[in-house]
Amino acid sequence: MRTSPFLTYARAWLPGRTTVDMRERLRAVCGAAIGLLVTAVLCRWLAEPLGSGVWLIAPLGASAVLVFAVPASPLAQPWSVIGGNTLSAMVGIASVSWIPDPALSAAVAVAAAIGVMFFARCLHPPGGAAALLAVLTHTTHFSSALFPFFTNSLLLVLAGVAYNSLTGRRYPHVQVAQPPRTDARFSQADIDAVLARYNQVLDISRDDLESLIQQTELESYKRRLGTLHCGDIMSRDPVSVEFGTPLQEAWMLMNQRRIKALPVTDRTRRVVGIVTQADFFRQLDLEHHEGIAGRLRDLIRATRTVVSNKPEVVGQIMTRQVRVASADRPVVDLVPLFSEGGHHHIPIIDHEKRLTGMITQSDFVRALYRAVRPEN
Repeated sequence: MRTSPFLTYARAWLPGRTTVDMRERLRAVCGAAIGLLVTAVLCRWLAEPLGSGVWLIAPLGASAVLVFAVPASPLAQPWSVIGGNTLSAMVGIASVSWIPDPALSAAVAVAAAIGVMFFARCLHPPGGAAALLAVLTHTTHFSSALFPFFTNSLLLVLAGVAYNSLTGRRYPHVQVAQPPRTDARFSQADIDAVLARYNQVLDISRDDLESLIQQTELESYKRRLGTLHCGDIMSRDPVSVEFGTPLQEAWMLMNQRRIKALPVTDRTRRVVGIVTQADFFRQLDLEHHEGIAGRLRDLIRATRTVVSNKPEVVGQIMTRQVRVASADRPVVDLVPLFSEGGHHHIPIIDHEKRLTGMITQSDFVRALYRAVRPEN
């Protein structure tokens, strides 16, 4: 049934579902109470020697909501709070001094404050209230921007740093783009392109946005792959070699079976390593491309003498730190290993930790395709 445009529009007025639990709500409530109490007590103590009759500003209540309830927000970061409130107060004071009409002065002050906060990269919603407060109270001394506006904001931020850190929330929260990851499925340029098309202020940091996308992907994989386990998609009875298998024999096995990796096991079939084509080529000087085939033949050719100055068996070139997975492990657990960990082959072991199968990237992609195909 098609929803009418009116109902769609009406739903836009309704609040969204809150996704935080009661513990997080109490954490924010207590933080705001403690932060404002500390700020108020200290500023009241400072007000008397400074000769100021105003020691706490109303916009600080809104700042407390951001600092303690949404500490990851770009709008709640220290520079946003301190710079946003202080610069906006200065704009409001200037507007009062230059524009006699209160209504016009209020409108200009708030609008100009938003522009200044954009320019100074300290957009903070309570900053608009700070500019308006300066107009409504007819504040004409720029010293008021220092006390109470700046002082209130600084003390609240310091309280926020202490409280959020003690309660397990990063504050300040990273807002600068992290170095690009070579293993990511999307790049910073991709995120920049989408944000440029969105062309609105997004109340979430870049690193949180990237993390949410990745976690959403993983949750989607869990839903689509369901109860599929490694034993359901692995290649059974994989070809393997032992520590003392000659290099030539291992290389021939990979070529004959058209595989790029061989698990290395002991005599009880327990995995002790893995040897890949990359392990063979790692023994060669790849900076010089000429004669690679000849150098590879020399590497795998068995030495007839007692003493050798090159590797002779698999155990000398294999990768010893190998990631394995049990046959009853959910396939979805392998997503980070294949997508981000750089793994291409994962040996599968049984309950006795003996080699029983192998999962490659091709096996994983095939399983994922079969899982999502009915929904396409």
